[in-house]
Amino acid sequence: MTGKMIRPAPAEIEFKNMRFLITEQPQDLNMDNYIKILTEHKVTHLVCATDPTYKTDELLKSGISVSQLPFPDGSAPTQDIVESWLALVLKEFQGTDDPSTCIGVHCVTGLGRAPVLVAVALIELGMKYEDAIELIRKKRRGAINSKQLEFLAKYKRKKFFVKGKGKCQIQ
Repeated sequence: MTGKMIRPAPAEIEFKNMRFLITEQPQDLNMDNYIKILTEHKVTHLVCATDPTYKTDELLKSGISVSQLPFPDGSAPTQDIVESWLALVLKEFQGTDDPSTCIGVHCVTGLGRAPVLVAVALIELGMKYEDAIELIRKKRRGAINSKQLEFLAKYKRKKFFVKGKGKCQIQ
């Protein structure tokens, strides 16, 4: 195997036929291994919640789209980041009946920003914030700091995913 192993192991989170893979940030050194893991989980889109420090050419060649939604380490996402994230999630899952579709999301270690974004999506899908955190922490021990927990506790569901309409609504 080339490059260093990815630690902690990627965590796949599934709810209502939507799958997310939380990982640490890839590096040019371990990109081959990283792509192999993304491909095994059928990741079609990778979201970078940090400032990118790696080349995306190999990801794109492998058929994995890449988006940047950076926000400061240890903090909660801005409203703009949340809306961009939810629009991306909706776009990736809308119109696909393929239950294997998966969105990859990473920050530096996969313990703060990436899990918060996944928790927001789970809340929008109807999960209580406590259950979203518990589900994520079962697979990603130590995820989500106190500032981020406070953000999620106060997060008001926007009913972003409107069943049957095929459109997002933001109130």
